[in-house]
Amino acid sequence: MTDVGGVPLRTDCLQFRGDIPCKPHKEFGVHCSACDHYQPRAGRLLIIKLGAAGDVIRTTVILDPLQAKYPGYEIWWLTLTPDLVPQRVHKRLRFSAESLLTLQQISFDVVVNLDKDLHACALMASLTATERFGFTLSDGVPAPVNALAEHKFVTGVFDDLNQQNTLSYPQEIIEICGLDYARQEYIMDPPGPNPLTLPQGSGPVIGLNTGCGDRWIAREWPIDSWIALINGLMERGYRVVLLGGPSEHERNVMLKERTGATYEGTWPLKQFLGVVNGCDVVVTAVTMAMHIALGLRKQLVLMNNIFNRHEFELYDRGVLIEPDKECTCFFRHDCVRTDYRCMDHLPAQKILDAVDARVAYL
Repeated sequence: MTDVGGVPLRTDCLQFRGDIPCKPHKEFGVHCSACDHYQPRAGRLLIIKLGAAGDVIRTTVILDPLQAKYPGYEIWWLTLTPDLVPQRVHKRLRFSAESLLTLQQISFDVVVNLDKDLHACALMASLTATERFGFTLSDGVPAPVNALAEHKFVTGVFDDLNQQNTLSYPQEIIEICGLDYARQEYIMDPPGPNPLTLPQGSGPVIGLNTGCGDRWIAREWPIDSWIALINGLMERGYRVVLLGGPSEHERNVMLKERTGATYEGTWPLKQFLGVVNGCDVVVTAVTMAMHIALGLRKQLVLMNNIFNRHEFELYDRGVLIEPDKECTCFFRHDCVRTDYRCMDHLPAQKILDAVDARVAYL
């Protein structure tokens, strides 16, 4: 207990803010000197995982084992998408100059950096911490902090080693932190209501995320294949909802016009969570929608061609489908062969059958 201006304060409480009143005071009017909600801070732990959004969602698997190893620690998380970080994290900071200034004035007991971007590694190197896990900056390039991070580091440097990897991403990052992997699930806060007007009928709702963003366009499935899939789903009585962001908007408008599938435009992140939560099965390439579906415990049909299939933990709620013809564009932005694109050799019937199989689990 410290004294400021004659007022006793417990600044080591996990709920103490300093800039504004704490939650117990706002709800119950209590002061530190007589508060039953006091939670002493045992230490401070920082997670650096900036983006992409899907990676932030799947990194939440480390929260349970970290909090079990470091009970009573105040958890901080620096990211580009703080809205995706669960509210159990005490301080969710958006990557900004203000946040960096704040972090560099704090001594942390534990810092975990799971990004190999230069700026994330540079921040790791600049922070004061007793224990460090993940990646830092050494001689101007990213480097593993210790032996725990070496496996993940080298598989990101050499494609052939990446292709030989048999560990899932959740297992890799949990073991980077020196923790035991037990197929820990994603952690997401409950989504809000679904703002979408669902199609009429009683059949299962099938969400189709029809694009793959702009970074990895080698994953794009042909328009005609999407049309064939939508028609097949609707013939079976399924209610089809088109998902995506700005990059998929024109495609989804066209698919709606040609098939009658439901599409009401793009949504802000929190509302998009509600839309995905309104689906029973989600069909997608490796996208943010995939990770949201896994976090919301939805049945999933995952289309993959350019990534190591072992990377994905689907928690027995999904199936991974790959093209019938070998992919030659591993971890590339676009296909490098001129005679064929592997995604042209992923039949719509194959995805339709996979959806039928996932519906059987509902």
